[in-house]
Parts: sequence; structure tokens; C-alpha cells
Amino acid sequence: MNYIENYENWLNDERLNAEAKTELENIKDNKDETEYRFGAELEFGTAGMRGIIGYGTNMLNVYTVRRATQGLAEFIKSKGAAAMARGVAISFDTRLKSDEFAKAAAEVLAANGITAYLFDDVHPVPMLSFTVRELNTFAGIMITASHNPKQYNGYKVYGEDGAQMSPDDTSVVVDFIGKITDYLGTPAPTDEQTRKFIKTVPAKVDRKYYKQLKKLTLSKKAVRACGKNLKLVYTPVHGSGYIPVTTILRKIGINATVVEEQTSKDTSFSTVEVPNPEFKETLSMGIKLAQRIDATVVFGTDPDSDRLGVAVKNKEGEFEALSGNQVGILLLDYILTRLKEEKALPANAAVVKSFVTTGMAKAICNKFGVELFEVPVGFKFIGEKIKLWERDRSHTFVFGFEESCGYLRGTHARDKDAVVASMLCAEMVCYYTYKNKTVFQRLQEIYDTYGYVLDCNISVPFKGLNAMKDMNAVVDGLKAEPATKFDIYNVVTVRDYSANVKTDIATGAKSEIGSPLTNCVYYELENGGFICVRPSGTEPKLKIYFSVKAHNKQDAEAALEKMQKAVQKLIKK
Repeated sequence: MNYIENYENWLNDERLNAEAKTELENIKDNKDETEYRFGAELEFGTAGMRGIIGYGTNMLNVYTVRRATQGLAEFIKSKGAAAMARGVAISFDTRLKSDEFAKAAAEVLAANGITAYLFDDVHPVPMLSFTVRELNTFAGIMITASHNPKQYNGYKVYGEDGAQMSPDDTSVVVDFIGKITDYLGTPAPTDEQTRKFIKTVPAKVDRKYYKQLKKLTLSKKAVRACGKNLKLVYTPVHGSGYIPVTTILRKIGINATVVEEQTSKDTSFSTVEVPNPEFKETLSMGIKLAQRIDATVVFGTDPDSDRLGVAVKNKEGEFEALSGNQVGILLLDYILTRLKEEKALPANAAVVKSFVTTGMAKAICNKFGVELFEVPVGFKFIGEKIKLWERDRSHTFVFGFEESCGYLRGTHARDKDAVVASMLCAEMVCYYTYKNKTVFQRLQEIYDTYGYVLDCNISVPFKGLNAMKDMNAVVDGLKAEPATKFDIYNVVTVRDYSANVKTDIATGAKSEIGSPLTNCVYYELENGGFICVRPSGTEPKLKIYFSVKAHNKQDAEAALEKMQKAVQKLIKK
């Protein structure tokens, strides 16, 4: 069936709601729009679905959400009555239609006789992950598009361990979804099924979450001394972090000044270009407030509060937005320092990071005698390490992070947690304030100790119906003709994560990487840096990562410029 037939079938179906009918009638003369909406199906990958809000098979709407949920329901039913009774926890953020999609998912589950625990208001990703574990549900659903622009929404599925669903289970769910060809025919619950199977998540779950976070504090003395008078600015950027972040800071005794204009649940995120706290522009209102009250640190969380952005005042008195890598090494250094000072650092302590995250983590872990593990991009792989170590007791998880502003301390959740990261960052500010030092000064001390490392990434956008396929083709081309040099920087080893093989350039020797498969090519450079190219798993962008080690910032920036030009030339080829 071609896209025109798909479009007409939807438009002429009497089950189509009025909003959808009007929207689809308005594009009847727009061939490109019709083809985009109905020429493909929205892909359900290892991170679930993410797409532009609108009607069509390739869009995020109530029908694609119901279809995906029906596929999940079939998977749960295949596991038996016990799995159905344990049910699914469902949360949602402040994005357009998030509450509607969450309710639709709950209704499909109820219609299948599966218990659905639905939050009565917005809750972030980490609290959904915690709830899955606390209520012992079989799975979890989070309605969010994370930090994407306002026109997007998404659907993420979590396994019973609180981490994003494993690739193996996701594959089974995808098979069930693929068998559902009638998008408008998913079952609706009876009144009795709604009453019986749709339950509200108990309020005590929130209280238990905060109690777990309080156990992770590291500097109570410094907080008592500095917390109440701390000049720290926080913005939730209209997202779900507002209540949990301010609540945990209040509970541990830290004052935060909130950007009031950005506390509303604004589905248009009208005060920012993009609700991504990685960008300094997104934190601009917070920075203006910080300048007005003479604060030294600004925090911001994204709509589903799994990412934390930080800006700090430098020695010139101007605010700098820190990268996810910089915040990561600050937190890593702080956590290990405090655990060691308190003689609480486990002998088998372990840190986990994605392989595209800064190489400086290795030097810091080596100094503290802590083992560092690398995993593919995606916090679910960090969650898998936690689950493994809880089972075999070989290591104790102390911290996990990704360069994309995702951090986790503790095992209460199995995904990025900007709530606990906000708490730890605020506590870290108290700790250094107590020592008459700023966070920026501590960052410079870290560079002085381990050498300057410049980490950055760029995104190359792809458009059109075949965007995801085109991105993967670029990466496949790089693997077919491995580069041995980028400008003056020789490649030592090439890692092909899609084949789990790394190749020594000098000898040609091949060995296993020992990592889950993912479409990615990674170049280890002789100067200790790396270049990595991978397609984004959530949006049509080719991601290119650079890590440069140098004597100082100026030398690193010069090296980065040469490397970027060489990579751009290779990709164009």
C-alpha cells in the first residue's frame, strides 16, 4: 500500500477523531507532507519512539501511541497472568499532548486486562524509573521527547529493572507492534476495566524517592554551614523538574533561587529556542537572574529532567556554560574525593561512562584506584552494569555519566537523573564555598592536575523520509574505508562497534571490543584523543565527537579545528 492509499484510508475512516480529520484534510494538496506522514512508519528503536507531533503513521499521535502500547501489551500477556497483574507504571512530562498520550497508553493496557499505574501529574524520567522498581511493575512507559524541540514528543519503554528495555525484549515488542496493521483499531476499555485496572501511583512513592536521594548526600557539614545562604539559580525550563529539584534541595537545606518565568508547564517552551540545558542560550534567563543577585552557579533541567545543564562564573566574572563532560568530571572528582575523605570509598568501586565521554575520566579514576568501564551510548547500558554488579557483587557502582549531560549516583534509578545530579551539584557548590573556592577554580585545578582535555561534539542534521537510512550509510562508508590520519594526527586503532572489532593500524591485528553492537566508528588517536562518528538514535542527526588532549586550552582549540576540518572532508568524500 502506497502513502496516498494510507492517507486516504485514514482520512475516510469513521473512527478518526475530529482533530485528526481536520489536520489531514488541510494537507491533501501537499504531496511532500503527505508522503512524510504516510510513506513510512515511525520507527520503534531501543529507546522507543520519538517523532514530530501530528497525525500519520510516521508521526507521534494518539494512534501510534496506542499501537505501540498494544504491542507492549501483547508482550506482557505472553509472559503470563503474573506479569499482567504487576502491570506498567506510566509517567509523562510537560510536552504537548504528553498527558493525553499517557492516558491513552493506560487505557490500552486496561483494555487488555493489564494494570496501569498512572501518575496524576508530570513526573520526570528518574522518578518513573524509581517507581517501576518500587512498585515492582513489569514495565514502565515515559511520554517524553527529552530535550528535543517543542514539535516533538516520544514514547520510552522501561523494563522491570527500571532501565530502558533491553534490546532483546525490545525486538520482541517491535515484532508484536509490526503485526498491528490497523492503527485505529486498538481496543478501548470498558468502564469496569478502567476502574479495575487504571490506578494512580501512590503519593508515598514520591516520598520514598526523596528519602533515597537524601542518603546520597556527601557534605552535610558544608551544607549546614553554607546551604541557607547559597546564591544558586535554578530553572526547570518549563519542565517536570521544578517540583522534585526544589523539593530535594529544600529537604537537604540548600537555598535555590528559581527562575519563576520558567516554572510554568508551557508546552511551547516559549522562553527558549530549544529546551536543552546543554546550550548556554537555554540558561540565559537563569544567567541574567544570577547576575542580578550575584550568584556564581546556574542549573537547568530539560523537560523530562534527566539532563542537567550548568553555567558557572569564571575568573573574569562572566558566566560560562560547562559541557556535559566538564560537569561529569567535576562530579566524578567531587564524589570520589568525598568518599575517600570519609573513608567510604568501596574497595571494588566502579565508574561507568559511555565511550564517547571524556577520556579524562580514566585519569581521575586511576588516581583514586577506581575501575572505569566504557559502554555504548545510551544510559540503559550503564543500567545493565548496575544490574550485573548487584547480581555478582564484583563491583560497587558509585557514579555513571554521559557527555550529553546525563548523570547518576545511586541505584534508586536506572536512567539519567537530573534531580540527584542537581542535589549533588548544589552540595558540591557548598563544599567548595566552605573551602573558600569556586567550582570554576576547582575545574582549573583538575586541568592542572591531569592535563587539559577539550571535548566537544557536533551534529549534522539529515532531512527527509530516508534521513535515518542516509545517516547510517555515511557511517557504513567510513567503516568500509578506515581513515588512518586526521590532518597531523595519526590513528592508532579503529573500532567498528557494529562488528565488535577493533583494528590496530600499525599491525593490522584485529581483536574483540567486548561491547554490545551499535552502528558506530571510533578512531583512537596517537595523542590520546579520539574521534567518533555515530547516527543519533533519537533524531535525524549524525553525531561527531572529538576529544583532544593538549598542554593548554589554546593548543587544544587549534588541534580541534584541524581535526574538525579533516573529518568534514572525509564525510563529504
